[in-house]
Amino acid sequence: MTRFFSAQNRSIVLTALFIMLTGNLSLFQRLLELYPLSLGNVPFLLSLTAFFTITTVIFFLFICHGRATRWILAFYLLAASQAAYYMDQYGVIIDTVMIDNILQTNLQEFAGLISASLVLRTLLLGVLPAWLVLKYKPALQDIRTELKSKAALLLLLLVSLVVVIAPFTAGYASFIREHKMTRSYANPVYFTYSIIQYVNQILKPEEAMTLKKVATDAVEVGSRKKKELIILVVGETARADRFSLNGYARETNPALEKQGVVSLTHVSSCGTSTGESVPCMFSMMKRHNFDREKALHIENALDVLFEHGVQVLWRDNNSDSKGVAVRMQYENFKNPTLNPICDEECRDIGMLSGLDQYIASRKNRDMLIVLHQMGNHGPEYYRRYPKEFERFKPVCMTGELKDCTKEEIDNAYDNAILYTDYFLSQVIDFLKKYDGQYETAMLYMSDHGESLGEHGIYLHAAPYLLAPKEQTHIPAIVWMGKHFDFNLDQLKPYRDYSFSHDDLFCTLLVGFEIESKICEGRKNVLFENRDLKAARNG
Repeated sequence: MTRFFSAQNRSIVLTALFIMLTGNLSLFQRLLELYPLSLGNVPFLLSLTAFFTITTVIFFLFICHGRATRWILAFYLLAASQAAYYMDQYGVIIDTVMIDNILQTNLQEFAGLISASLVLRTLLLGVLPAWLVLKYKPALQDIRTELKSKAALLLLLLVSLVVVIAPFTAGYASFIREHKMTRSYANPVYFTYSIIQYVNQILKPEEAMTLKKVATDAVEVGSRKKKELIILVVGETARADRFSLNGYARETNPALEKQGVVSLTHVSSCGTSTGESVPCMFSMMKRHNFDREKALHIENALDVLFEHGVQVLWRDNNSDSKGVAVRMQYENFKNPTLNPICDEECRDIGMLSGLDQYIASRKNRDMLIVLHQMGNHGPEYYRRYPKEFERFKPVCMTGELKDCTKEEIDNAYDNAILYTDYFLSQVIDFLKKYDGQYETAMLYMSDHGESLGEHGIYLHAAPYLLAPKEQTHIPAIVWMGKHFDFNLDQLKPYRDYSFSHDDLFCTLLVGFEIESKICEGRKNVLFENRDLKAARNG
């Protein structure tokens, strides 16, 4: 047994067992959901437990060598404790999308995620065991002895895998075929795989670094009696079923109800995270073939509009434009330098400040103004609105959502929706001032939705194929001024049609009376669905 369990191998095995016991609660919960405890399921559950444990030990055997072993084990103890916390607390998966979210999280957002339980868990299950590994580091062996010992243990583990799997081959065939995503909860193997995939995405060579032009045949059409002034509000983490305009029992849209808007009730997002959805919704690519890295080198809707004389302004009260507005006029409203309405954080309503001067300096020009909200960014929903909008009580006053009741989470989230309702109503009132001079319109679309504890899942960024509808069914609201080329009465019959972020690119082009063959055969949320076009011309 000594050759199997040398000092270094013992450290590897003990670390793997520790992580399996303390860092894979979400994995075991998913397995129990698939195979509830019963006399018939227990043997297969034990087999699966052994399978994941053995593969974790094999993973560490392959990556741990020589003097680096203790540092690698210490790192994974820390990293696995963090991954486990967020998987257990919010039901998320640490895939490439989540890694991208982590890397794009700013200090303020990060501070909102820190909690007493996170610190305690990190100390007990991450820092302390990592310190013990470093302090009582395994004795070093010469390379030949180490390789022999590892080879012997690896052979033993492979034989064990065969023994574990053999009695349940039919069960494993079904498990692999029907429940592939369960492996996503295997900590730390899957998040390591995701990091490798993410790095490959970043480093893979581009076909061409030059900006690829699209819609090169685009031409301006229409009467052009008045210039367009359109405000596009990009929402954050809002879900369609929390808007009373869509039938939600609570009155979360009292202001918009009075504005005569149309709410499109069946709109789906391109992704489940801001980093994926925002560049996708402005891209000519559709969700099924969208590639974020490629999109950075292909013109988006804003580029095409700008090339046809539209003045584009992007104002951001979120993280940033995710690469969409890098060639446009961009203003950061996350701090009081530009945003005059800041208390514990800068408010979305502040993005309307100074727009009168912007419009006055661009008379007789078409204008698109994009306002990127902070919206319902979680998990600290209670911070997303001023206190006067705290209509629904009691509210969850922490980012530790599992420490709150479902009612408290819902109340805080709905209050933030109520503030978005107010903000959108103010945008419409702002546009009404220019209704005589311009063809005015407002379009609001959220980037993605949010899970609020349904199925034990919180927040967003779930893999799209597995994402619950709460994360992909988004609100979209339209208001049009009296001179706009299309009117709301023509749109109302189609409010329950199925639309998506894929339709925004051509919607923006047609909204500014620009036509291109690239939009032929596509649905356009507002203007160019064939049925809508027929209604408009009729």
